[in-house]
Amino acid sequence: MADSAAPAVAQAPSRDETQLYSRIGWRIFPLVLLGYIFAYLDRINIGFAALHMKADLGFTDAVYGLGAGIFFASYLAFEVPSNLLLQKIGARLTLARIMICWGITSSCMMFVRTPAMFYTLRVLLGMFEAGFTPGVVFYLTLWYPKARLARVTALFLSGGVLAGLVGSPLSGLIVDSMAGLHGLRGWQWLFLLEGVPSVLLGLACLLWLPNGPHEARWLSDDERQSVLEGASQESHGKHAGFAGALRDFNVYAIALAWFTVICGTYVISFWLPLMLRHAGLHTASQIGLWSTIPYGLGAIGMLVLSLHSDRTLERRWHAAGCALAGAAALGSLPFVWSSFPLALASLSVATISVFGAMPILFSVPMTLLPRSSAPGGIALINSIGQTGGFLSPFVVGWVKTYTGSFDFGLYFMALLLALGACVILFVVRTTAQIPNESADESGPARLASRPGAESEKSA
Repeated sequence: MADSAAPAVAQAPSRDETQLYSRIGWRIFPLVLLGYIFAYLDRINIGFAALHMKADLGFTDAVYGLGAGIFFASYLAFEVPSNLLLQKIGARLTLARIMICWGITSSCMMFVRTPAMFYTLRVLLGMFEAGFTPGVVFYLTLWYPKARLARVTALFLSGGVLAGLVGSPLSGLIVDSMAGLHGLRGWQWLFLLEGVPSVLLGLACLLWLPNGPHEARWLSDDERQSVLEGASQESHGKHAGFAGALRDFNVYAIALAWFTVICGTYVISFWLPLMLRHAGLHTASQIGLWSTIPYGLGAIGMLVLSLHSDRTLERRWHAAGCALAGAAALGSLPFVWSSFPLALASLSVATISVFGAMPILFSVPMTLLPRSSAPGGIALINSIGQTGGFLSPFVVGWVKTYTGSFDFGLYFMALLLALGACVILFVVRTTAQIPNESADESGPARLASRPGAESEKSA
């Protein structure tokens, strides 16, 4: 439980420091952010494809839910190996390999005819995409100090809501307007047109993405040294390597909380189009346009919440509060289906909340794990958490098939988010352990090593 001490407030950065990190952002963020946007589109575009694909191919909600979720079985299996490989071959080759392979696989979804083909390609997509998110998150720790991690992680993860914001109307337009063009159905065009850009982005990574500050020729020697020193100061803990992460109880506590948040995000990501149809919309174009409201508000909320978390250096209550708000919003949906404005409002609050929790919670292991443990530890947290990406769409789809309603699936997801909030509040350690220097060590040093201590000091 959080103590009563007020969290420290980060010191205002100097003008030179702000300009330096702004320049770094413009150099590395366009590629990784666009990569995440298309990764998310390639992962969730079956939500819009399902508006017609299910009827064209005779798929039930259970088949769709299993296909949406089975992606995460292979994603889980290959997540940690992919990030361990990143340490050996570098970020440039790792991210390029991932983007090119998932782009080709996503485009091949246009050839699906049977549930077996659907499941096989979703498994391959998960296998090839594994490692991208934790790989980029680790990559950011090579560049940024603790006081900037939540906001830059939010900027990166905002690709998920930006994919919904831009991709939803675009996907709806493709599905409706390109149906029948050259003998292809609209959902086939959707998979093709949203898969090819990922291949091009992978090639761009090979040409322009540095493996870290040490390869950034556009930094001066003094700037490079400043960046390396700022990032290196954020390594904490005494264990080393992936084995150390495996022995860290806090890694598993964060992973459990991450699992519940991921369950909430994929309720939105995979089922938003069909929930909007359930609330009264009809065409894919209508659904795409209305989807921009929850996704747009989600993107703004994500960045505002993370910026506030960075400025106060407080993680626990920000993340837990978001999880509780998301639980309340999802739990309220069954009571407001008959009113489209109220349903849209609940979906918007849920989107802001669950997506807002992601970068704040993910910034905790980015700060606490030592550099040698971070790639494997972050990948382990993400791979355990991403099992929620399988459970969430599968449970909601199964419940919808056998009850004809989203309601009980939404209640279950709301309970999971409430559980996640409790784990964040009472179990997860959000600050670095500080070893006792003497038997009569003062209280603040002891408090910093247990859950609830939020008196972090500015880097």
